[in-house]
Amino acid sequence: MQGLEILGLISAGSAILTATLAARSVLRRPTGSGRMVEVGEAIKDGARAFLRRQYTTVGIFVLLASLLFLVSPNFGPKASLAYLCGSLSSMAAGYFGMQIAIRANTRTAHSALSGLDEALKVAFRAGLVMGMLVVGLGMLAVLGITLGFDWLHDPSRLLPLSFGASSVALFGRVGGGIYTKTADVGADLVGKIEKGIPEDDPRNPAVIADNVGDNVGDVAGMGSDLYESYVEQIVATMIVGAMLGDVKYVLFPIGIAAAGIFSSIVASFMVRVRRGKDPSYVLNSASFASMAFTAISVFLLVRLLFGSEVALLVSIVLGLISGLAIGLASDYFTNRLHKPAQYVARSASSGAAINILSGFSVGLFSLFVPVLVISASVVASYAINSAASYGTADSLIRGIYGICLAGMGMLSVTGMVVSADAYGPVADNAGGIIEQCGEERARETTDALDSVGNTMKAISKGFAIGSAALTAIALFASYSQVAHLKVIDLLKPEVVAGAMIGAAVISLFCALVILAVSRNAFRMVEEVRRQFREIPGLMEGKAKPDYGRCVDIATTGALRELIVPTLLVILSPILVGVSLGSAALGGMQLGAILLGLVFALLMANAGAAWDNAKKFIELGNLGGKGTPTHQAAVVGDTVGDPFKDAAGPSLNIAIKLMSVVALLMALGGVV
Repeated sequence: MQGLEILGLISAGSAILTATLAARSVLRRPTGSGRMVEVGEAIKDGARAFLRRQYTTVGIFVLLASLLFLVSPNFGPKASLAYLCGSLSSMAAGYFGMQIAIRANTRTAHSALSGLDEALKVAFRAGLVMGMLVVGLGMLAVLGITLGFDWLHDPSRLLPLSFGASSVALFGRVGGGIYTKTADVGADLVGKIEKGIPEDDPRNPAVIADNVGDNVGDVAGMGSDLYESYVEQIVATMIVGAMLGDVKYVLFPIGIAAAGIFSSIVASFMVRVRRGKDPSYVLNSASFASMAFTAISVFLLVRLLFGSEVALLVSIVLGLISGLAIGLASDYFTNRLHKPAQYVARSASSGAAINILSGFSVGLFSLFVPVLVISASVVASYAINSAASYGTADSLIRGIYGICLAGMGMLSVTGMVVSADAYGPVADNAGGIIEQCGEERARETTDALDSVGNTMKAISKGFAIGSAALTAIALFASYSQVAHLKVIDLLKPEVVAGAMIGAAVISLFCALVILAVSRNAFRMVEEVRRQFREIPGLMEGKAKPDYGRCVDIATTGALRELIVPTLLVILSPILVGVSLGSAALGGMQLGAILLGLVFALLMANAGAAWDNAKKFIELGNLGGKGTPTHQAAVVGDTVGDPFKDAAGPSLNIAIKLMSVVALLMALGGVV
C-alpha cells in the first residue's frame, strides 16, 4: 500500500505548492492608491490583533489539554504530540490563509479599476491559498502522524489529532463569529437606519471593525471549520476501515482525498471570466468540474484497488451528489435572484416583524430537501455496502464504512469549496475599500464580485453543514464500535435521557452564542452613537472617527464571550458519560446531531435569506435604499447576522466535537 501513502504525500505537497504560487501571484499585484493602502493597513492591523489575542487564549487551552494527554496512562506522549499537531496545523491554515486575504483586498480593489476579470483572478487566488492550505496541511497532518508513529493498523489512536483540530476550530468559529457580527450589527443599526449612510461609509466608526470581521470570521473561521471536518472524516473512515481486516480499507480514504486535491487544483485553472459571462457561472463551473474529475479519479482508484467492488464507488458518488444538492438547495432559498429571497424582500414593505417571520419560515422550508438528501445518502450507502461481500467483517461494519465513504466523497472537494468561499470576504472587503476611497467607477465591478461571493457563501455553508452531519454520523458510528455498543436501544431511559440532554446542549449553545453577539453588539452600538454625538464634524465628513475603539470592543468582547459556549460543548459529553454511561453518551450524540443539523440549516438559510432580501432592495427594487421597506429589511438582516455567521456555523463544529470527545472517552476506557 506504499503507493497510496506516496500519493497522499504528493497531493499534500502539491496543494501547499499551489497555495504558495497563488500567494506569490496575489502579492505581485499593485496595492493601489495611498487611500486604499491606508484602509487596507487598518483592516490588516485589526485582523492581526484579533487573531494574535485569540490564539493566545486558545494556546492556554491547547497547552493544558496537551499536558492532560501527556500524563494520562491511556494516552501518553504520542497522543500529546498528535493533539498538538492537530491544533497547530489548524491554526496555521487559518492564520496563513487570512494573512493573504488581508493583503489581497486592496489588490482586488485596485484590480477592479481594470475590470471584472482581473479583480476576480486576484480574489479567487487569495481564496485558493486558504483552500489549498486546508487540504494540504490536513493531509500532511494525518499521514505524518500515522506513518511517523506507525499507527496504520490502529488509526483510532489518531483521535487526539482530531480533537486538536476540533477544539481550535470551535474557538475560531465562535470567536470569529461573535467578532464579525458585533461589528456588522453596530455598523448597520446606527449607520444605515439611524444615520442613513452606507454600511461601508468612512464616516461610520464601525466600518473597519466590520471589514476585519469578514476576515476573522469567514476566512480563518470557515477554514478551521472545514479543516477539522476534513481531518475528522478521514480519521473516522480509517478507524472503521481497520475493522474490515485489510489495510487497503484504512488507506482508501487517503486515496479519495488525494484524488479530490488533484481535481481541485486542475479545476482552479478554469476560473477566468470571459466577456459577457456571469462570474458565478465561472466559479460554479469550476466546482462542478472538480466533482466530475474526482468521480473519474475515484472510479479508476476503486478498479485498481478493489476490482469490481461497485458499492464503494457508489457511496463516494452519492456523497459528491449530496454535497452538490445541498449547496444548490441552499442557493435556491437564499439567492436574491430566486423567489424565496424576493418574497422575504417584499414582506419588508409590511414592516420588520413580517420580514422576520417570512425569513424564518423560508429557513424552515429550506430544511426539507437537505435533510432528505442526507438521509437518503446514509440509508443508500449503508444498504449497498452492507449487502456487498468485500472485507472480512460483518455486514454492519461494511454498511458503516459505506456511510463514511459518502462523507469522504462530499469532503473530497473541500479544496475547491473553501477556495470559492474564502474568495467572498476578499471581494466584500474590496467593495468596502472602493467605497471608502470614493472610486465610484469601480463600484459596479466590486458589487458584481460581492454578489458572486454571497452566492458561493450560501453554497459553501450548505456544504459545510451537510458534511458536518455526515462526519458526525461517521464519528457516532465509530463510537458505537469503539465503545462495543452493537445496539443503542432507544427504549432504555438512559438513552432517551442522553438524547434529550444532547438536544438541550445544542439549544443552550445557540442561546449563549446569540446572546454573546447581542451583548457585544449593544456595546458597539453605544460606542458608534457616542462618536457621532461627541466628535464634531463627523457626520459632515470633516472629522475622522476612532476606528480603533470599535475594533477593540469587538475583539475584547469576542474573546471574553467565546469561553463558556466552547467549554459547554467539551465538558457536557464528559459529564453525561461519567454519570449515565456509554449508552446514554451514544444517545446524547444522536440528539445533538439531529437538532444540530436542523438548527444549523435553519439559521444559515434564514440568515442568508434576510441578508439577500436586503441586498435585493438596495439594488433599487421596492423603492431602494432609505425607504421604510429598506429599514425593515436591515432589521431582519441584523437578526439574521448571528444566525448565519455565528451560532449556525459554530454548530457544524459543536456536533462533531461532542462526538470526538465521546470517542476519546471510549478509547481511554472512561465509558
